[in-house]
Order: sequence, then C-alpha cells, then structure tokens
Amino acid sequence: MSRLTAQLMGVYLLGLLCCLTGKLVAQTSDISVHDPVVIKQGDTYHLYCTGRGIGHFTSTDLENWEEAPPVFAEKPAWTDGVVPGFRNHIWAPDVLFHDGQYYLYYSVSAFGKNTSAIGVATTASLDPDDATYGWTDHGIVIQSQPNRDLWNAIDPNIVFDDAGTPWMSFGSFWNGLKLVKLDPSLTRIAEPQEWHTISRRERDFDLADANPGNAALEAPFIFKRDGWYYQFLSWDLCCRGENSTYKVVVGRSRDVTGPYFDQEGKNLFHGGGTLVIQGNENYYGAGHCSVYTFDGEDYLFLHAYDAADRGRSKLKVRTIRWSDEGWPMVRGLE
Repeated sequence: MSRLTAQLMGVYLLGLLCCLTGKLVAQTSDISVHDPVVIKQGDTYHLYCTGRGIGHFTSTDLENWEEAPPVFAEKPAWTDGVVPGFRNHIWAPDVLFHDGQYYLYYSVSAFGKNTSAIGVATTASLDPDDATYGWTDHGIVIQSQPNRDLWNAIDPNIVFDDAGTPWMSFGSFWNGLKLVKLDPSLTRIAEPQEWHTISRRERDFDLADANPGNAALEAPFIFKRDGWYYQFLSWDLCCRGENSTYKVVVGRSRDVTGPYFDQEGKNLFHGGGTLVIQGNENYYGAGHCSVYTFDGEDYLFLHAYDAADRGRSKLKVRTIRWSDEGWPMVRGLE
C-alpha cells in the first residue's frame, strides 16, 4: 500500500467512525485548544482546556480526539462574585487523581487584570457515561485582588513533594509565579500559610500595581523526575494570533520550593530559564505546557498559533528526550 493510499484510507475510516458514532473526532493538528492538561483513566486520555465550561476531549492514542461535554454546563454560582457578569469562559485547568477522586482546578478571571480566583471541583470518574460521574464544585481555593496583590490567581498546577505535601504553583505577570502549600483536603490553603516566589522577570518600577506589567511569564508546571523538580513555564505573549510570542522555558531544583536554576546556572527568581520550545515560521508562538509520563514515555502538551490557519491555537504533543545532564529536549514545530 502506498503512503498516499494509506493516508486516504485513514481519512475514510475516520469519516466512517464519525458517521457511526455521530460524534466529532479530529486529528491532533485540527484541535483548537488553549492551555491543555491531560490525564489517563483506564485506556482513555482526557484532555481539559480553556473554554466555555472547561473544554473536554478524549482519545485512546493521543492522535485522534473526540469532543466530550464540558465540565460545567452552567457557570459555578460563585463566579459572578469574582468577575461580575462572568460568561463561563473558564481558563487554564489542572487535573489530577488523588485518594480515589479526580480533582480539577480552574481559573476565573477578567482579561489583563488580577481580578481572579482559582476554584476546584471533584468527581469519582471522568467518563460521562459512568454512573459515578459528576463534578462537585468546592468553590474558591485562592483569590487575588487588584491594588492589593502583586500576583494573579490563574494557571494552577498541583505537585506533591517527597513528603506527600501538596503545593499549588500559579500566576502570571506582576511580581512573578507563586507556590503555596495546600491543606490535605486539596481544597484550601494550608495554615499557617507558606508562600514562595519561584520565578520572576524584570518589571518596570514605574508601573501601577493594577498594571500586569512587562514581566511576561505565566503557567508554571512542576514535573518530578530523578530527584529533581522541573519547573516549566511560559514567557512572553499568548492569545494574540500572529502577534503571539509565547515560548516554554525550564529550570530545576532539588526542593519543590526552590530555588530553581536553568542550565546555565541562572536562578529563575532572577529571570533565568532554559528554552524548551518556541515559535517559528510555521507557528507564531507556543506555550502553556503540561508534562506527564504515560506508559513509560514523557510527553509535553502545549498549544501553538498556526501560521497557516490565521493564528488559531492548535494542540501540540511532543515526546520528551533527556540530555545526559538531565535537561528536557523536544523537536520543534513543523
């Protein structure tokens, strides 16, 4: 069978599947997503992303994706108290499984402001056809206030340290990315509170506190490997189509609270970060990543702005290889 014949056969079978199931199935390159996170339940991968009610896709092979119902058909009742008139467009989720429950953290925010909050919901199953499926919302975990906080309560990610203590990293712009210890319930901040700044970039001194500023960084994701905590984060500008300049950088630490250093030994607290992936002539920018190990392989999930499709954001999945010194390497965007 020729390569062209095989490709045509694949298209035919995919179309037949759509007709038989009545459901949307798409190739990875055709999925328009922002801020993807992924978890596997049984043989099925569940991808959650920014979208109305939190977008949800499923796959059995990380190649073909089927759209599933959103997490929230209606916006959580508390959201109008954070963003008046909130329209259920929920940002940047994070998902994990712990003690028999799936936890989904999510961001409610006004654009370009730190009028923001991170909420959390739980369910016993991710499969909408399962009798135990059903998200229970637990409300606000953390909230930021303009002219009070020089941090932004968006882009959550949960990591457990070697002692089993849960931590939430989060944030964007202002005075950097934060890390805060969580209560064992995973639904609130631990008391007494413990906070750390894990990444910063230089911010102009003359900016008002309400201004996000020009220290463009966001979306931390901490991945544990071989005794290291790797902090992946995004630099520069997302969500601007052909003007997007997003890129992913990384640093690492032996301690979840830092300090994190890049490959050249520069502290991420002082603007350090080793480049992992960036835009090119095919994609204007690439960022807001998540990192997982599935079936013995490490994967980087992110979105990138497609130059051939008017800058629409597309899902990208990359296998991670590691250098002899333990730094992540991925192929570029094509």
